[in-house]
Amino acid sequence: MRILIVDDERPARDKLRRLLEQQPDVTALAEARDGFEALALAGTFAPDAIFLDIQMPEANGLEVAASLPAPAPLIVFVTAHDAYALRAFDASAIDYLLKPFDAARFGRSLDRLRERLRARPGQGSVTPTGLPPQQLLVTERGVTRVVPVSAIGWIETADNYVVLHTAQAAPLLRQSLAGLLAALGPAFHRCHRRAAVQLACIDRIAVTDKGDGEVLLRGGGRAPLSRQYRAALMDALRQLDAS
Repeated sequence: MRILIVDDERPARDKLRRLLEQQPDVTALAEARDGFEALALAGTFAPDAIFLDIQMPEANGLEVAASLPAPAPLIVFVTAHDAYALRAFDASAIDYLLKPFDAARFGRSLDRLRERLRARPGQGSVTPTGLPPQQLLVTERGVTRVVPVSAIGWIETADNYVVLHTAQAAPLLRQSLAGLLAALGPAFHRCHRRAAVQLACIDRIAVTDKGDGEVLLRGGGRAPLSRQYRAALMDALRQLDAS
């Protein structure tokens, strides 16, 4: 099993790591200190399961669970508060570990996890080739907002961030354009070295005599178009139209 531990408190992560390292079928472990690291590792580390804290700064565990790409890893919520139990199981958690827990209770949680993994087709190893996430979590000035991927018309780079252009706002997400496009899949396509568009949002393409231009989006948005990416973008649009 490949396990991701997510908790903003180091002692809590250390306890889970010690317990998991004793299990012969745990083949790889990774740790995340917050929800944003967890979402990044869910794609690159490809865990079979996540031991996920609920109360964390910025993005909490429930928001992380809702933002995982499908097929999502199995989730065991780990928290000191029992008030989230119903919401946790609504999020398809397989267990809800209340802190502090002992080794016996942890063992029962692992047994449930193993049973669910055995029931998965091919014994359920999760790979990063699943469906893309349906929403992104963006934190600005201490406030976390949920941005539906379907609402993003185009994306552009801004130093170490990307700007998610929607009809209502343009929040910043700390992520590379290449990394985000890899997670979002073929629904988005580069139109410029520093920009990409959601194909389904394109209304028309305006091209200048030099081959550059703009991608005009439904709702009034405009994304830059460079000659370098124009042919590939047109091919992607034709494939979308044919499907």
